[in-house]
Amino acid sequence: MFPNGNAKVAVLEDTGEDREETGRRRSSPLLSYQSYVGGADLPNNAWVYTISSRSLLEDVFTSVSLKRELERDPESAAAEHPYVVGRVAVASEEENRLALEAAAEAAPLWAAVPLDERMRLGELFREALIEHRQEFLDMLVAEAHPVKLARWELSCLLEVYSRESCHWYRKRMYTECEYQGRTLISHRQPDGVVCLNPPQNAPAPSAALAVLALMAGNAVVVRAPRSIALSTMYVLRDLVAPLLEKVGAPPGTLNIVCGNARSTMDLWVESPLVNDIFYIGGSEQGLKLQERCIAAGKKPILELAGNDTIVVWKDADLSLAAEAITESFYGSGQICMVPNTVLAHPEIVDDLIAEVREKVRGIRPGFPQDEGVLLSPVRRSERFFGLLRQALDEGAELVCGGHRTEVDGTRSETGVFLEPTVLRVEGLERGRRIEAVMQETFFPLLPIVSVEPAPADELRETFVNFVNSNAYGLRNSLWSRSPRVINTFVSRTTNGGLLKVNDSHIGFLPYLPSHGGTGLTGGVFGEANYPMFKTSHLQGVSISDGISPYRAVFGD
Repeated sequence: MFPNGNAKVAVLEDTGEDREETGRRRSSPLLSYQSYVGGADLPNNAWVYTISSRSLLEDVFTSVSLKRELERDPESAAAEHPYVVGRVAVASEEENRLALEAAAEAAPLWAAVPLDERMRLGELFREALIEHRQEFLDMLVAEAHPVKLARWELSCLLEVYSRESCHWYRKRMYTECEYQGRTLISHRQPDGVVCLNPPQNAPAPSAALAVLALMAGNAVVVRAPRSIALSTMYVLRDLVAPLLEKVGAPPGTLNIVCGNARSTMDLWVESPLVNDIFYIGGSEQGLKLQERCIAAGKKPILELAGNDTIVVWKDADLSLAAEAITESFYGSGQICMVPNTVLAHPEIVDDLIAEVREKVRGIRPGFPQDEGVLLSPVRRSERFFGLLRQALDEGAELVCGGHRTEVDGTRSETGVFLEPTVLRVEGLERGRRIEAVMQETFFPLLPIVSVEPAPADELRETFVNFVNSNAYGLRNSLWSRSPRVINTFVSRTTNGGLLKVNDSHIGFLPYLPSHGGTGLTGGVFGEANYPMFKTSHLQGVSISDGISPYRAVFGD
């Protein structure tokens, strides 16, 4: 009745017939994942369930009732309902401890495997993603990712693990040269046991970064979020774990548990077996974790809030710039790397806003399986309206949006979607008083700031200084045809781990970092986030044969 891993995700097919016949039994087995520790699936009787995201838009009462019934009684006939996608075992405290012990035992054995053998994981994982492409997309859609965005998330991972990227990682993990009878080596050594906490908005793609930590030679423990655990377990248990067996990794190299965030993080911080904690989540919680990690002698690897800026200069291609700007609304803004603020040159701000307003018409809600849908449901929207009111009170102008909508786009006080909302803000002085400009909102709320007119040199300084003053570093974008403006931003922009010029703001590319930047985004150790490098440390080596130590120090 409950297959353990390697199951087809045909259960995610949610047809109109299923919805018309709510009593109909499911047509395929329910996906079921136990804690994966030390190379084995551990028996468990406590579960969390994933209910199809489509059900939340069609029949929220039945959806909630099914989840409650199953968590109360796992043997309930409710498991046969077509809305029910799968379940994941909730790890006990003992299982969480066993996961750390298994990782600590495996870490030195896996680190001893030659780098080139470990590097094979990247190519193998990329092949597995391609082979299981549809299952991966179906899993994300079941967890409310619009299918169009699910394809983008897959494309991002394929770039992170592309041949070009893996070749680049390899070169920087080990370099060697000859010097005066010595072999000089600069290589990166694994940190040991790395614990990874993916975020709730995109757990599976984020958990897939664990493969980079594994390639570096670490043993890894991943916590699947309780509220949305299934896709994480699928990617790691069904795709990654078999690859580790294929390359001969010892049991315990990868461990996957689903548990309460606070108790699991407490265990990680307190355990002497843990070396790194890779935390992806909110800034407030992440910065507190950072303090605890440092006090405990552990490396905190943080991927926190981003408040990305797009700068549009007067000579920009406004149609293409507007395309990039509307990425702000993808997933209803609940993606850390979407643009959050636009700084517009005063000479083109009117035309730019007109372009954005027109392109926003194509950003619509709908069922996640439907082609063309880019908005996701927003379950807690009170803060959105608070931010909107604060901006309007400070003098911002509402360009479009500002309401809740139903799945068909009809405005409604009870709708679970938010309209893409654009604000016009006159001047940076006013902008600095608006929370939606100065902080990440995580909503489809985009302020376009019209910068005060000034001479060109002064305006360039104003734009660069504003970008660099952002407390949250992640990505920045520039739209300009001017070599002088581009060179100014390339040479002077110090905040953010990635600068995109005349390009998609959220698109991934080989070689470039997947995440991260400076400021609160990466914590006090913030820089471009290459997980393979972040979970390792640089070591220099000199190997000689027959050289006099005395002469090496004092010369002839």
